[in-house]
Amino acid sequence: MSELLALGMSHKTAPVALRERLAFTEAQAVEFAKDVLASSSDTHEAVVISTCNRTEIYMVVAEPVRAEADVLGMLARRAGIRPTELAQEIYSPRNCDAARQLYRVTAGLDSMIVGEAEIQGQVKRAFEAAMRAGATGPLSNRLFAAALTTGKRVRSETGIGASRVSVPSVAVDLAQDVLGGLAERHVVIIGAGETSELTAQALADQGAGTIFVANRHADRALSLAQRFGGSVVGLDGLPDQLLRADIVLASTASPHPILGGEELELVMAQRQGRPLLLIDIAVPRDIDPRCGDLDGVTLYDIDDLQAVVARNLGARQDVVPQAQEIVEEEIHRFARWLGTLETLPTVSALRERADEIVERVLAENEGRWESASERDLARIEAVARAVVSRLLHEPTIRLRSFSAERGHASLALVRELFGLGEDRDHESARKESAARGAKLAEVRSIDSARKGQ
Repeated sequence: MSELLALGMSHKTAPVALRERLAFTEAQAVEFAKDVLASSSDTHEAVVISTCNRTEIYMVVAEPVRAEADVLGMLARRAGIRPTELAQEIYSPRNCDAARQLYRVTAGLDSMIVGEAEIQGQVKRAFEAAMRAGATGPLSNRLFAAALTTGKRVRSETGIGASRVSVPSVAVDLAQDVLGGLAERHVVIIGAGETSELTAQALADQGAGTIFVANRHADRALSLAQRFGGSVVGLDGLPDQLLRADIVLASTASPHPILGGEELELVMAQRQGRPLLLIDIAVPRDIDPRCGDLDGVTLYDIDDLQAVVARNLGARQDVVPQAQEIVEEEIHRFARWLGTLETLPTVSALRERADEIVERVLAENEGRWESASERDLARIEAVARAVVSRLLHEPTIRLRSFSAERGHASLALVRELFGLGEDRDHESARKESAARGAKLAEVRSIDSARKGQ
């Protein structure tokens, strides 16, 4: 019986220093999902979402405890830390709670900036990439389609995204607060992706001039520069631009820092005491944190933006309850579908077991009907099957009517009471039980670490 499992961390549970160690590019996210499927026999479907504020893996699993331990170990190896240490920063909802987490993420309710528009597209792209790679299946396909529908409903039926606030616009607000105005300021934008475009738009609204620094997307950078009245240089021209800059806003997808401490120290020595404001909204970070220790340099990363967000988003909080109601409506719809999906195999197995028992009893008593005609034998069989059918009728209706939360426990109990799915080889079952015990011990160790916090 399959279950939904999510493993994730976000700006609410982990600092950027840890989040950047588990950040994935789109290609890396797909490869990790495929690795999860190949490495964990308990995982059948997987989608990885990775943004500046979160990394989350949504999986369809047979054994949630074992699958969680397996994937947590893979994440820990990637981050270069112990699983028990990583577990302190990870959340792991299951079934409808996992679906609720995805719905809230897609609707922008779990974002640093409530109602941000970008997350919907990021979720969609992550899902489509996993689907093209063959990492999804019936359950995850339904889950993500429903989550995207929920996100659209929240944005169309509430005013949660009306003010068009985004991480780049908040970064520009921060720069304005620090410098007291951006008109005539010289701004360097490192990167030319979607985030850089939003940054350039926010800067243009404030009258600031911009220079785009980009190698990988030079054509796109040129297009942005033409739209916003700026110019473009390659990364080799960054030191010269740093000599003139008042503000540097960085937002690339580079896996390594672009601006290092030693490089910037040389630049600052030539600036004759002129201060420099650095705002790094990339994850992994584009600017070495040690740059913030240099005289004359003020450095903010994406976690530092949360104080600005708290000041600017009070109006959006008014529509959050309405958005949450929409999420719960959609969760109930998904729960009904999920309950039906899980009930059918159990009901089918239960009826198959009943048919087997009828046939076995009839076969065992076949020699006792010497005087019975073919018509009598047919009647006996019909009566036996009718008794079984009527006996199972009410339990079948009740199983199908249970909520998803109650249904999980009820289905498990039915399968245990009637011995459904117990025809496996005893030695295989013994080995599986031993493996499960080892994993349970590992998870108990992880849980103990969590509770010790």
